[in-house]
Amino acid sequence: MKEILAGMPWWVKWVAIPLIALVVFGGLITSVLTFVVGLLFKLLVFVALVGGLIYVVRKFTSSSSSREDW
Repeated sequence: MKEILAGMPWWVKWVAIPLIALVVFGGLITSVLTFVVGLLFKLLVFVALVGGLIYVVRKFTSSSSSREDW
């Protein structure tokens, strides 16, 4: 492979080949990126909901235990 690319101009190696790769695999790359971003968003929503649930449970638990002390 190195021998084939050695005789090519720089713009073939650094411009044309990456553009061809983007055209051929662009749909696959877009699908993978969409999946990863969606998964990260769902993970962020999950963490926020669990954190909110823990906050609410601790708030109600601490306020009910202080009422029992009376």
